[in-house]
Amino acid sequence: MSTNIPSTTVDLTFAHPPRLAIVVSRFNENVTHGLRDGALAWLREHDIAMRDDDVMYAPGAYELPLLAQTLAKTGRYDGVVCLGCVIKGETAHFEFISLGAAVGLMQASLSTEVPVAFGVVTTYTDQQAIVRSRDDVHNKGREAVAACVESLALIQKIRGC
Repeated sequence: MSTNIPSTTVDLTFAHPPRLAIVVSRFNENVTHGLRDGALAWLREHDIAMRDDDVMYAPGAYELPLLAQTLAKTGRYDGVVCLGCVIKGETAHFEFISLGAAVGLMQASLSTEVPVAFGVVTTYTDQQAIVRSRDDVHNKGREAVAACVESLALIQKIRGC
């Protein structure tokens, strides 16, 4: 596993605290709940408050793009963090779900101009997924929310907000 965790060079000072939505896949919830907890811990560490109703649950990773786009279009959220887990099985299903989620989340972000973070763990084994959702600095939920907040700060800087 890579240990190259980028440190931010972007000023994370905001004119108003950012409001984020976090959408968590219920599929493989032993992993996705760890991702959620990592994301929420990172936000607490950076004094970014979350409302309980801003954390929502999706059936699976494939549903994340539509939900992210819908949330972004409401205008209520400055960013959307999507957390999921797809573990390879014996069929091609893994490839379709992973690609659909990745492309869909990118399209949702580009079409709405709202940062949408890809926090979908795609692994070959259950153990690889568990490692990426542990309560430590390598938690991919932490990385996804950090990327969303940093992108939001940079977008605001570029736009002169």
